[in-house]
Amino acid sequence: MEDLIHIQKTFEKVDWINKRINHREFEDCTFKNCDFSNSDFSNNSFMDCEFIDCNLSMIDLTATSMKTVGFRNCKLLGIHFNKCTDFLFTVTFQDCVLDYSSFANKKMPKTKFNSCSLKEVTFTGANLTQSSFENCNLDNAIFNDTLLAGVDFTSAYNYRIDPEFNPMKKAKFSMQGIPGLLDKYDIKIV
Repeated sequence: MEDLIHIQKTFEKVDWINKRINHREFEDCTFKNCDFSNSDFSNNSFMDCEFIDCNLSMIDLTATSMKTVGFRNCKLLGIHFNKCTDFLFTVTFQDCVLDYSSFANKKMPKTKFNSCSLKEVTFTGANLTQSSFENCNLDNAIFNDTLLAGVDFTSAYNYRIDPEFNPMKKAKFSMQGIPGLLDKYDIKIV
């Protein structure tokens, strides 16, 4: 990974724990079974890349570009995605653990979260318009001043969202999820 520019490369079983990988460009690259936990990936650019079965927990992504980046079956604990560059920020998550991460103030409409754990994730100030949380655990996730218009929560669970502080016109919820919208009123729904 010493090169500064990587195009159409596959990185497999790379262990860069507690390392510094900065000022690199990755385009159309695949990362499989890699461990980058606690590493500094600041000022990098990822475009059309995919991470599969990787551990990126506590990675530093300050000023990093993520343009159409997919994560599948990855461990992404405590990552501050809010420090990523906003320009063309596009990510998807399938079967990932994102607990304790932050998307605060990120513009990420139409983002797909599928079968993910999002415990205590911060979405404060984020724009999630028309995103979907399919079969996702949102236990103690923080939604405050979050744009949720058209978001699909029909199969999500354990969420608590205050409709007074989160614009959610045309958002979709299941009947089982209604208590998560009325939590602050301390009422019982039977």
